[in-house]
Amino acid sequence: FIAVSHETEEETATITVSAAASLTEAFTDIAREFEAENPDTKVELNFAGSGTLRTQIESGAPVDVFASASESDMDLLSGKGLIEESSRRDFAANTVVMVVPEKNRSESPKKLEDLTAHSVEKIAIGNPETTPAGKYAKHALEDAGIWDEIESKVIPGETVKQVLTYVETGEVDAGFVFITDAENCRKDLYEIALTVPVNESIIYPIAVINESSSKEKAQKFVNFVIGKRGQEILAEHGFKKP
Repeated sequence: FIAVSHETEEETATITVSAAASLTEAFTDIAREFEAENPDTKVELNFAGSGTLRTQIESGAPVDVFASASESDMDLLSGKGLIEESSRRDFAANTVVMVVPEKNRSESPKKLEDLTAHSVEKIAIGNPETTPAGKYAKHALEDAGIWDEIESKVIPGETVKQVLTYVETGEVDAGFVFITDAENCRKDLYEIALTVPVNESIIYPIAVINESSSKEKAQKFVNFVIGKRGQEILAEHGFKKP
């Protein structure tokens, strides 16, 4: 009896999936269905800004799968030989939007140039160094020629979720998040003012980490994400195909 229980313990593995904060709801659903299909595997989810997760992996954090909201963070890991190249796949695409609190709707900014107005005092943006949504937003504001003018108004957020919270609570006059976050949260507290023009595709890649001790199970999870059911769940949460 003891030997059997010991064997069962060995057969059941936990894989750690580090995923961009914007994937929180979608990957929570994906992990639940994956575990139901694969009772020998438990999925532990670790959500944060993609840049923060990349740094953790570079520092040797025990991660099996990385799902990033930007190709550049995955490219950096690839350049250091930290991912299984053959496992890398693009699995989703997204869009950045500007959201404004419901309470200010009449005088809310409606376009990027409106952010330079004196009435707009605080703008929430994810830290461009660690959050892809923040990086894309900053690029768009630079392209619009207003970044230098509004930089002093910027309140940085550690993740898109934190940026959205600032908007929901009315602490800021505008914020930049992925449309999937805006569509999945408290839409009674804010409105989407505009789709932000970005001059690059916002693609989400996923890959197995080289140092994973459960590569086979990690690859199974990647396969589930890029497979039919994984793609259906992502679409339900507003993600587009890459």
